[in-house]
Amino acid sequence: MSIRQGMLALLAEQPMRVYQLRQQFEQRTGGTWPLNIGQVYTTVQRLVRDGLVEHAPAEPDDDGEWFRLTDTGRAEATAWWSRPVERGAPARDELVIKLALAVTAPGVDVRDVIQRQRRESMRALHDYTRLKSAPTEPGAADELAWSLVLDHLVFAAEAEVRWLDHVEARASRAASEGRPATPTSEGPDDVRDESARTATAAASERRTVR
Repeated sequence: MSIRQGMLALLAEQPMRVYQLRQQFEQRTGGTWPLNIGQVYTTVQRLVRDGLVEHAPAEPDDDGEWFRLTDTGRAEATAWWSRPVERGAPARDELVIKLALAVTAPGVDVRDVIQRQRRESMRALHDYTRLKSAPTEPGAADELAWSLVLDHLVFAAEAEVRWLDHVEARASRAASEGRPATPTSEGPDDVRDESARTATAAASERRTVR
C-alpha cells in the first residue's frame, strides 16, 4: 500500500514518467526502500485501472509515457495525508516469529539466538548512527527527508536491542523457574478458554488505547 500511495503523492506534484517516479521515490526516502522499474510500472498500471491515474499528453517529439492523477486520484492523494496509518494488524516480523518459536522449541539455545541477533542489531545501529554523523551539504535537496528516515531506523534498531534484552531476561527467568520449554497438549475446552482470554485482553487493550 505504501508504494501505491507514494506514487499518488508524487503524481500530485506534477505528471511524471515511470522512471521519474522510481527516481523520486528512492531519492526522497533516502534509498532505504529501493524499487525496480517493473514494480513501479505495475503499480502505475493498477492505478490507471482503478481510475486514479491516466495518461498525460506528451510533447510531439517525446515518445515516452507520461502519467497524471485523475480528479479521483487527486482526492485520494489528499485524503492520504489526513488519514492515519492503521496499526491494527501487525506486519509479520521474522525476528519476532523466530524468537516466539525458539522459546518453545526443544533443543534450541535461546540465549545464543538472542546474542547473535543482538550483534547484528548493534551492527545495523552503528551503521545508521555513522550515516547520521556523516557530513551533508547544507541545504541539500531532500536532506530533511533522508534525516527523518535515518532517525526512524536508529530508533527502531535501539528499540529492537532493548526488546532483545527483555526477551533474554524473560527467557532466563522462565528457565530458572522451571517452566516447560514446550507447549502442553490442550483439549478443545482449553483452546476455547484461551481464545476467550485472548479476546478479552485484546478488547481491554483497545479500550485502554482509546
